[in-house]
Amino acid sequence: MITSQVLVVDDEAPMRAALEGHFVRDGWDVVTAHGANDALAKFRRGPCPLVVTDMRMPDGDGMGVMRRLREMSPRVGIIFLTAFASVPDAVRAIREGASDYLVKPVCFEQLREVAERVLARASTRVHSVREQSIIGESENLRALLDRARHVARSEMDVLVEAESGTGKELLARLIHQTSDRRNRPFVAVNCAAFPEALLESELFGHARGAFTGAVAAKLGKFELAHTGTLLLDEIGELPLPLQPKLLRALQEREVDRLGDTRPVRVDVRVIATTNQPLPKLVEAGKFRADLYYRLNVVPMTIPPLRERREDIPLLIQHFLAKHGPQDETAAPEFSGDLLARLVAHSWPGNIRELENLCRRAIALHAGQSLGAEFFDDGAPSSPETPRPSSGTVLAAAAGLAGKPGGGSLREMERHLLESTLEAHGGNRTHAAQALGICARTMRNKIREYGLPPRRYA
Repeated sequence: MITSQVLVVDDEAPMRAALEGHFVRDGWDVVTAHGANDALAKFRRGPCPLVVTDMRMPDGDGMGVMRRLREMSPRVGIIFLTAFASVPDAVRAIREGASDYLVKPVCFEQLREVAERVLARASTRVHSVREQSIIGESENLRALLDRARHVARSEMDVLVEAESGTGKELLARLIHQTSDRRNRPFVAVNCAAFPEALLESELFGHARGAFTGAVAAKLGKFELAHTGTLLLDEIGELPLPLQPKLLRALQEREVDRLGDTRPVRVDVRVIATTNQPLPKLVEAGKFRADLYYRLNVVPMTIPPLRERREDIPLLIQHFLAKHGPQDETAAPEFSGDLLARLVAHSWPGNIRELENLCRRAIALHAGQSLGAEFFDDGAPSSPETPRPSSGTVLAAAAGLAGKPGGGSLREMERHLLESTLEAHGGNRTHAAQALGICARTMRNKIREYGLPPRRYA
């Protein structure tokens, strides 16, 4: 029996009372609201991890409620209930971040199962940051996000080291959105995007007449981020002559505008990101050691996609839903052979590469079922991870990969697990290697889906 909290929102009193009774009998703490405005007011007074809400209410719709709730609590789980079944509405709800969408009359057993699943995965699967998301439930990603949420509660600066395409800015935004500065500015500057002369002005600002063309004073990114968070993207590209000035700004929390004689105090939290190993740049004399140690207060590393292969099916479904057609044309379906090949690929371009592949599939093959040959014009499968030995791996999940909503995501995961185990004769070790996951994750998945452990050794 779960003991947790849920906010039930419905303008119909009998429906509201019925849902409340069912949840209370199962040991839940229940708060009820009779409409959109009432729900927002009660959530503001006491946020809940889960909201079950009607889609259409006299004083507002569920989509608007969801957007407002997500502004207050980015990780809140949202389950929509509606008496007006509509495929476009369901697709739109899932695309905008709803956890699930159920049609009235609701079977409470189904609702309870969905609610328990949403709560169990709310902090690991989709970590929403406004309209962007960090997708995944692999162990190393969960560990990273747990660390990020813990660090967010402090005021310490953060250094994120990761390969290109892994989502460094998304992680920085997640830290900002879960910190006490969430309602203050988030300002990003790419240190590789400006020549040295312009970058100094971008970071620190300038006074009127500081140089030719400076007809007015300009605030730098440090001042624009005052009381909030400043993201210094690709910090390894910062020119050496600017590094002492950045070091002083970090140490003193004040900046010197170009052409000005008075320093300006700033209150900023700095998150720096790099796709280059800074210690090697220090050894090569391209990066100051004292600046590196000043930035490296809390180091964080995002795992590349090849180290979290079990997240690939989740990411594929997310990108197909995110970029899929808005009309009735179906998104492409990924066959089992294609999905197996994508899981085995090394992904040197990481998540960005995978997202581009999904966008290409949508643009060129809407409504089609794609086989492994679709990936022939991409990079070959990586030899570092063995490919599943049977063409039937993932076949049962093939038709689900491109369809957002419903129970497809969980069904897809279960079929992925069972098919891969069967393809490897029930050998858990070999199946885990084929999927690019560790043995512990495999054991946990077998237990999660209630598969017979003795059958898979």
